[in-house]
Amino acid sequence: MNLGVSVARRLRSPEFDQWLQGAYRTGYCSNPVRLSGESITLAGKSGEVLAQFSSAAQPDGLTYVRCGNRRARRCASCSHEYKGDTWHMIMAGAAGGMKGVPETISAHPMVFLTLTAPSFGAVHTLGRTRRSGVCAHGKVRACECDHAADDPMLGEPVCVDCYDYAGHIAWQFHAPELWRRFTILLRRRLARELGMTNRAASEIVRLQFAKVAEFQRRGAVHFHAIVRLDGVDDLEPFPAPPLGVTESVLVKAIRGAARDVVLTALRVPGEAEERVLRWGTQMDVQAIVQREGLDGSLSDRAVAAYIAKYATKATEDIGGTGRRVHLDRLKAVASQIAEGADSESAYVLLGKWAHMLGFRGHFSTKSRRYSVTLGSLRGARRQWRLERLLERAGAEDHLHSEEARVIGSWSFAGMGWRSDGDRALALEASRAVRDWRDNRRERLIQREGNEDA
Repeated sequence: MNLGVSVARRLRSPEFDQWLQGAYRTGYCSNPVRLSGESITLAGKSGEVLAQFSSAAQPDGLTYVRCGNRRARRCASCSHEYKGDTWHMIMAGAAGGMKGVPETISAHPMVFLTLTAPSFGAVHTLGRTRRSGVCAHGKVRACECDHAADDPMLGEPVCVDCYDYAGHIAWQFHAPELWRRFTILLRRRLARELGMTNRAASEIVRLQFAKVAEFQRRGAVHFHAIVRLDGVDDLEPFPAPPLGVTESVLVKAIRGAARDVVLTALRVPGEAEERVLRWGTQMDVQAIVQREGLDGSLSDRAVAAYIAKYATKATEDIGGTGRRVHLDRLKAVASQIAEGADSESAYVLLGKWAHMLGFRGHFSTKSRRYSVTLGSLRGARRQWRLERLLERAGAEDHLHSEEARVIGSWSFAGMGWRSDGDRALALEASRAVRDWRDNRRERLIQREGNEDA
């Protein structure tokens, strides 16, 4: 059916308002889950029926729920919600004053850390890097081009035959373990900088962090993280560290741990020796200050927005004609390593992670006490929806939401909207809502900045 006809049919339908309400409940998801069934909300003690919902009474006899995919190319609406949740999680731990985290957290020693992958071979980059000589395959050893920022060749190897594709995949595969070992060593280096034993340091200071992974143009992940120091107090959830524990101590510990951490990787099939993996030489550690600084210092809001942005990215977001050839080659090498691995080798798992260029870690992780969890933020939304339901039922004055019980019986009926017209309407509504929310957030941030000034 023609798209315009499909859209017109839905718009003219007598059930359009009801359908639109159902689409609104999904956040205008691009690819919602279709369900059939019913749910009943009861008063916990009396068993009184407060509300009843059935898909049979909805347009097409179906109800829809979010797909929950965090990738913008899969679902812009769900990705936007995930990005917002990540922003709140990061922001709560960086600035406080929200989500149960006190504002005093912003005074704790805190830095923004970036750790990169090592070099696996020269790639095309911005600017011009001159290096004498040619490689064994007759090509110059470095990029001597003047690339524009949108040049699809950026990230493409200068010499494909020289590029260490197996090493790239091996490093990517072990990157999550390298990060784990870094955090362990960081705690030890922190104790050394304080002149204490590991046990003594653990009794006065705790290391907290929130981290996201980002793919560089060349297809290698690097990590962005907020690293914060808290004190230790079982009666206080976010205690300040002792006065002697400063930002400079944290920076020294980070630089030492990043330089010293090593990991002996599994031997890649077909290679004679094991590989020793490290972080790349490019590392950045910057102090974080509260709000925007007139001196150009890094603010808590800027860091939160930056990290939330990359929490919703994936390999498909670093496309481009030239780089796509390079990424496809990385995927092929990952599959080849998996096929050649012994059945007991962990590398057999690479077959499942080839589409992620061998990276098998979570894109967004945090320490337990950094701030709120994404699960708690989703739970707060569910609680809010239940409270609105009680209001509509006229039961909010005599019944707390904790006393209500929701009993449902649902079955899966498919994925996606029933027609191209329905999907087009949902996508356009989603775009309008995202623009409105983003503009509103920008106005609030700008107003807060003016008030601080």
